[in-house]
Amino acid sequence: MKYGARNKMEGTVTLIKKGTLMCSVTVQVPGPSEVSSVMTLDSLEELGLKKGDKVRAIVKAIHVLLVKD
Repeated sequence: MKYGARNKMEGTVTLIKKGTLMCSVTVQVPGPSEVSSVMTLDSLEELGLKKGDKVRAIVKAIHVLLVKD
């Protein structure tokens, strides 16, 4: 997958909070630090994200995008 953002961190999904339409996914990254991403439940399902998954957090301006290979 190609993307234009240069800031990326690898980490592990530690928490998924689901709402009615949206969810918040928290990722533990080196530091120790955490980053969170808000996405639709459809996106969560499409990515197949679950607690313990290894992901990359891609940061561009105000957006934090999660990528699962």
